[in-house]
Amino acid sequence: MRTRIRLTKIAAATVALAAAAVFAAVPSSAAPQQQEAQANHKVKPAIVLVHGAFADASSWNGEVERLERRGYHVIAAANPLRGVASDGAYIKALVDSVDGPVVLVGHSYGGSVISAAALNDPKVQALVYIAAFLPDQGESAGGLSAKFPGSTLGDTLQQVALPGGETDLYVKQDLFPKQFAADVAPAQARLMAVEQRPITAAALDEASGPGAWKNIPSWSLIPTGDKNIPPAAQEWMAKRAHAHTVVVPGASHAVLVSRPDKVTDIILSAADATTK
Repeated sequence: MRTRIRLTKIAAATVALAAAAVFAAVPSSAAPQQQEAQANHKVKPAIVLVHGAFADASSWNGEVERLERRGYHVIAAANPLRGVASDGAYIKALVDSVDGPVVLVGHSYGGSVISAAALNDPKVQALVYIAAFLPDQGESAGGLSAKFPGSTLGDTLQQVALPGGETDLYVKQDLFPKQFAADVAPAQARLMAVEQRPITAAALDEASGPGAWKNIPSWSLIPTGDKNIPPAAQEWMAKRAHAHTVVVPGASHAVLVSRPDKVTDIILSAADATTK
């Protein structure tokens, strides 16, 4: 009887030791898989979208929908359109309120603004310019547009004198679709004309600070049908910045409205390339 009890205890101890050995082995075999999973779990940056002159945040609707569907946190900022330095400070404050890394995307004059906002900000991982200005120190939007022939914007502008002495600029509503959004559905282009937000004349002539693109990876999308910023000017700026460049043949200045697929793709390229 005692022999049987002793054998039973020995068998139980053997089973316990075997189980302990199995459990002890699991972490060592699972560790590489766990490390690999952690390596693959990268933090997605927030995407901050900055519209330009004669537009508003709804211009980004197509991109917002596509980016959110892919799991990105997106903010379509309300660009004040009052001046490069003050608008840049406004967007920088917004960026600093966001947790984690950020990809800044600017359309048109919004390119000047994101360049100002991103300067010396370690949170900004990438700059994406959509039919936009990539200015260097001392350059203005107006000066860069005039650097190459092709812009017909000046003849379409309407001035509104403000009480403080400044002047707001609008694109005349009847000329807006052809000038700004030639490849956008006519009904939508008319709504854009009515809902456009003005920019101060001073903002277009304000000199920019140092180009943030010198130290931050940059991407540029260039629509060849742009009548606001000559495509040749956009190409020159993108080449100078060593930006990853995508050309969209025939697209208008409102390429973010007419081709949200192409715009989203370049934003995703920037986000993927800089995700840590």
